[in-house]
Amino acid sequence: MLFTTLTLAAARQKLAERLCPLPCEEVPLAEALGRVLSRPVQAREGVPGFDRATMDGFAVRAADTFGASEGLPAYLRVTGEVLMGRAPDGRVGPGEAWRIPTGGMLPEGADAVVMVEHTEEVSPDVVAVLRPVAPEENVVRRGDDVRAGAVILPAGRRLRPQDIGLLAACGVARVSVLKQPVVGVIGTGDEIVGVEATPAPGQVRDVNTPALAAAVCAAGGVPLVFGVARDELSALEEVLAKALAAAEMVLLTGGSSVGARDLTLRAVAALPGSEVLFHGLAVKPGKPTVGAVVAGKLVVGLPGHPVSALVVFEFLVRPLLEPERIDRVPLRVRLGRSLRSAPGREDYFRARLVVEDGILVAEPVLGKSGLIATLSEADGLIRLPLDVAGAEAGEMVDFFLL
Repeated sequence: MLFTTLTLAAARQKLAERLCPLPCEEVPLAEALGRVLSRPVQAREGVPGFDRATMDGFAVRAADTFGASEGLPAYLRVTGEVLMGRAPDGRVGPGEAWRIPTGGMLPEGADAVVMVEHTEEVSPDVVAVLRPVAPEENVVRRGDDVRAGAVILPAGRRLRPQDIGLLAACGVARVSVLKQPVVGVIGTGDEIVGVEATPAPGQVRDVNTPALAAAVCAAGGVPLVFGVARDELSALEEVLAKALAAAEMVLLTGGSSVGARDLTLRAVAALPGSEVLFHGLAVKPGKPTVGAVVAGKLVVGLPGHPVSALVVFEFLVRPLLEPERIDRVPLRVRLGRSLRSAPGREDYFRARLVVEDGILVAEPVLGKSGLIATLSEADGLIRLPLDVAGAEAGEMVDFFLL
């Protein structure tokens, strides 16, 4: 079968349209980091749940401090003290102050806190205020952080540490999240040996399956590695059937171009209920990529070269596993050296980021797509779009962090 080349965006859209929605599950907060919310989370109560001080000092009526200065302090009677974890057992009256620690509950009658640095204790019962405070100064009111009933996190949010903190503050102990997609990973090739093996002449260690398994993990999926299949149609069909039975999506590497020994397309097309969506991408590296749906599950045949496989994963597969990142916003950086491209395809170039005179500059890391060390050296990828023939040193270009 000849290539029927699609743009990367068109291929991604075809796969996204056939992607089955993931089921939901409820997990405890301790296991929610990195998971994707299946529905919005609403605050059942306000945060904080009471008016509280944001500084150590004295809870006061702000009006009692107006006009205070170091030369003419405002003298207030100290009539109480706020203890942490307890509600005050009295109120602040006119001309009075209560000692209060950071986070302490503001007593009734008080509407501000004077920082301890702006006071002098004249006696155990009298404090001199050396600087005025305005109403609400050094105070957080009930519900200032989170309003009761408000949506605090939207559906589709991949939970970060700060999100976990917000949920904890709101008393949310369990959350509904999307099930992590199980992704089968299959390598192909008679020349591939295990990582622990010493390759004989003509053999190479398996780079793609461990690298892609790690990429699936980084995208929030659960990789299921099926090893390396032989360059034999029946062997590939057998392992594909096993992977499709166990996973929501399957990735194959190698065997996707148009050579006589490239069996991925034939094996995928032979499966019951198979529909090939595309064969070939208008992208470099990564042109020989296959996309198919088999009985409602996606199968993506990635190129055998490690850099090509990982670049295509990043821009074709990862957005399917991380839908909230499907429209990633690139950095705009200065190009360190001129690059040549071919109109009609997107070109991705590995590059390091350096800072020159306070400006981010992308320095290309040149090398063929089979050289995995070049991708390890890179901080990200420069993208040259379909309609350009290259870019000159000094131009601003799109840069995607890896």
